[in-house]
Order: sequence, then C-alpha cells, then structure tokens
Amino acid sequence: MRLFQCQACRNIVYFENNACERCHHRLGFVPETQQLFALEPSGEAWALLQGQTDTPRRFCANACREACNWLTPPGSDALYCLACQHNHIIPDLSYAAHLSAWRRVESAKHRLIYSLLRWKLPLSNRGLDPHHGLEFNFPADPPVGAKVMTGHDNGVITVVIIEADDVEREKRRSQMHEPYRTLLGHFRHEVGHHYWDLLVRDDGKLDACRLLFGDDSQDYQAALERHYTEGPPANWQEQFVSAYASTHPWEDFAETWAHYLHIVDTLEMASSFGMKVKPKLDDTGAQAAEINFDPYTSNDLQQIIGAWLPFVFAMNSVNRAMGQGDLYPFIIAPAVVQKLDFVHKLFHKQLQKPILGVCLSWGAERAKEKQEQG
Repeated sequence: MRLFQCQACRNIVYFENNACERCHHRLGFVPETQQLFALEPSGEAWALLQGQTDTPRRFCANACREACNWLTPPGSDALYCLACQHNHIIPDLSYAAHLSAWRRVESAKHRLIYSLLRWKLPLSNRGLDPHHGLEFNFPADPPVGAKVMTGHDNGVITVVIIEADDVEREKRRSQMHEPYRTLLGHFRHEVGHHYWDLLVRDDGKLDACRLLFGDDSQDYQAALERHYTEGPPANWQEQFVSAYASTHPWEDFAETWAHYLHIVDTLEMASSFGMKVKPKLDDTGAQAAEINFDPYTSNDLQQIIGAWLPFVFAMNSVNRAMGQGDLYPFIIAPAVVQKLDFVHKLFHKQLQKPILGVCLSWGAERAKEKQEQG
C-alpha cells in the first residue's frame, strides 16, 4: 500500500479516507488506475478533480454504509464497485455490532483487492465465472449450533465477522498458538488457495510446485488432524514460513503466498515514506537498506528480501521499545526464500500480461445477482 495525495490541496491522504482532512474534498478510489482522487459534485454523480475528462462516476452502494470509498466505472449503472461486486453474503446490518465488524472486514478486503489489481491477477466474479469466480461470504456466527469457519472452497472465501473483534481474534490466536492473526492475514492466506487453483493446478505449474511444497495429493483432513494432535515437526522453521505451513502442501503454498503479499505491500508503504535503515553500530552494512524502489514491479526477489530483512529487524526493535510484539514474528530460512521465489515468479508472469477486460468490467445486473444479505 502507498500514500496518496489530495489533488485539491496536496495534503497526504490514505487509502481508506473518504474526505481530505485539510480541504474537505470528497475522495474516491478509481480501481482502473489504483488512484485516490479528489472529487467535485456533478449532478447526482462525482467528477474527478483537476480537468480530468472522465465521465462522472458514482460511488459504490456500500459507500452509504461507510464501508467503501470506491467508484464505479464512468457512465455505468452498476450498484457495486469492483471490490464489492465479489460479495455474496454480508451480515444482517440492522445490528450495530454487525455493521461495525463488517466495515472492518471490508477495509481488509479492499486492501486485498488493491494488491490483486496491482498484480493484474485474474479477478472475475461468480457472475462472469460461475464455476470459479472469486466470491466473499461474511457471515455472523449463528446464536446456537456449530460455528462458521473462515476458509476457502473453490473460489468462495468465507471470513466470519467475529474475526473483526480484537478480543475474540486474540483469544483464537492464543488458543491456536499463532504468532500472528489479522483480518488482512486471513484474506491474503485464503486467496492464496484460490490462486493455487488458477495459477498452479490449472496453468501447468503443478509438478514444479510439488518439487518445493510437496505432494498435495496426500489426505488433507488426515494432515490437519495430525497437525492439531501432534503439532508441527521439531525443525519446521528450517523449511516453512510458519508452523501452520507445515500442515499440508496446500497450506504451505497459501502461507507462502500470504507472506509474499505481507512483504511486498509493507515495503511499498515503507518506500512511500522514503524509509531507509542504517544502524549506527552496523560496521559491515549487513543491516542497512534503502527502500527506494517499487516492490510490486521489482523482478529481483533478492532486492525485496535484501530490503525486507533489515527493515523488519528495525521495526521489530521499535515495536519492542513500545512493549508490543514483533511486527513480523517469523524467520525466513533459505528454503522459504526458494518458495517465495516460486510465488514471486507466478506474480511477475501475471504482471507482464495486459489487464484483461474481465478484471475491470462488470454489469449492474451481475452485481445485483451476487449481493445478498444473510
């Protein structure tokens, strides 16, 4: 994620802002260009500021619920933006607690979609691809009965809104012995399963993937049971980015995918701030890095890792100075770097492709069909 600037007053603004704090211009995100724009009213729609020739646009229908600041295409009668047209189930918003939780879930989801757009990844919805379009379900747990589980199933990603509750999420993180658990982390992990289907299984990369991640044909449920009964292998940090990655090759890939997104998106923000690390006590320069490149477009994984390790070492130290846990409580072993390189190459193969129309075109009729409240 990067910083943005208000075109009206040059004030720095942030991805989730819907208005500039200095000049109070309304702000809207344009997914085609991945830019946040200052706006002016234009009838019942909004025009991009500073002489943009774009046809006036409308806000996503979820803007009225303060859950989205994205704009629909110019001249479109679509109700929902590119991010929200993937929603299938949202919670009952007549409950204030549901509305507050859903807004936090949407914030994380929009950050995910931003990254997918930057990578030019295939991004069709269920209306365009009924068999494997990307779809989101955000249910609330039922008052009685079995709890709903966060997960992925053939392109359908479920994130239970209770995960937006900091206390409950921390409780689950502790119970599951996880060093890290966030809404954005859930999205990045689960979408990794979706893109394993598209970019590995269905794109001729299965054999190469198995060489690094292992045989995915092994029994998944048995692997899960073994993990939760016996725990990870003693030397798991030598081969896996997280303990959960050791469960099964599918989870190893999804965890590696998620961590690559963590690293690249965090470095982009560090680059926006012009950050560099140069410890005074580092005589060799081994812990020095200047983050003056775009990690989304860097072809060199070593450049990315070479910047990430000193940067995150510094940020972990800053967090500890505030009595907080590490920003990134993980070790990246050489075997993990190899896996990250596999994912890195998948991303950059997509980055070389032109943006497909399916990524940026959608109709109101499809959006209406896919947006439900449950």
